[in-house]
Amino acid sequence: MFSQHDPLAEQRLQQIQRARMAVFDDDGGLRVQDAAGDTGVSGLFAMRPDSEWIERSWRRCLAQGQRPHHRVAFDVVTPYTVRRAQDAQHLLLQAARPALESLGRATASTRYFAILTDANGVVVDVSGEVDRTDPRAAAIARVGVDLSERSIGTSAISAALFERRSVWLHRGEHFFRDTAMYSCAGAPVFGPAGDCVGMLDLTGVEVAERPELQHLVARAARNIENALTLRAPHRLLLRLNWPGQLGGGDADGLLCLDDDGCVTGANQAARQIVSGLAAGRQPLHSDELFAMPVNLLFDAAQRGRSGNAMLDVPLWSGLRVQVQAQIEGPGASAALGLRTMEQAVPLKDVELALVHRAVAEARGNVAQAARALGISRATVYRKLGRKPPGS
Repeated sequence: MFSQHDPLAEQRLQQIQRARMAVFDDDGGLRVQDAAGDTGVSGLFAMRPDSEWIERSWRRCLAQGQRPHHRVAFDVVTPYTVRRAQDAQHLLLQAARPALESLGRATASTRYFAILTDANGVVVDVSGEVDRTDPRAAAIARVGVDLSERSIGTSAISAALFERRSVWLHRGEHFFRDTAMYSCAGAPVFGPAGDCVGMLDLTGVEVAERPELQHLVARAARNIENALTLRAPHRLLLRLNWPGQLGGGDADGLLCLDDDGCVTGANQAARQIVSGLAAGRQPLHSDELFAMPVNLLFDAAQRGRSGNAMLDVPLWSGLRVQVQAQIEGPGASAALGLRTMEQAVPLKDVELALVHRAVAEARGNVAQAARALGISRATVYRKLGRKPPGS
């Protein structure tokens, strides 16, 4: 067993405790502001420049009438509560199972355990070595218990859900004194439509501080997102990344299209790479994202079956991404052949795609695009359905 004594961690906890005394008054509220309007909260975490979210969470707790000395009462969970929580999140549970098992292997012997919640902070699954003889661990490691901010104040769970990013929370940074023994890392989980569907948490009770768990839990949450995306109904799966970066790993963007080329799902990596996905607008067609007809992407998937799976695809922004296209679903081979025979790309659509691509690569410079295509500027404007300047 590793030693739990960490001089730097102990020094940090003492700093946090002194800062809390400087920030909160005797009744648990913020101390009176100084002439500059500062209560001291802004300087509380000077040693953690990325933790303004802790101040925001504390302020929300205070606004709800909570005080650090108030007792935290965890929910009473009934068998009906457990069934309801799990039934409502069966897709999330299925997608998360491999990631939870991997977390268990990574955190073995550390006394940290994994908690999966829904988007409201209600626990839907627990994994890992939970010391059920410790009431502090047993209180939170229960399916159906509410671990949201309104219930237990500041935590990695509530912060990940509010901030929509991975976080690490040291013991003394919790709002309530009753929860100051927990150390936790959390990351949100996003669904195929881009909405937050839950969060993943690693928690330990009076254990050594492990800030590196923030990276671990973020990677695990990404794996869950990818599994959820792949479960979205689709016929064409596009794996995408920047040129030279497409590796078939969990960092690749995943974009799901139906038979007509409409987007049915995407992971967060895809939404960060392709700006048109970030808005979450529905319905959205592939032709609105890529300066290339969707039929050409289906053709690329067919070519990929013989080993030529990579395709450079232009975005409307002028940027280019590398794409690996794959036909999926029952009867994929027959459907692919039918599409190839019955839905061949009209020549005019191919020409128009090439014109759009050239203009995008020229960053809107029509003259440059015309030279690259070997046609006149007037022809480019005509293909685009636009009038030349001054006409």
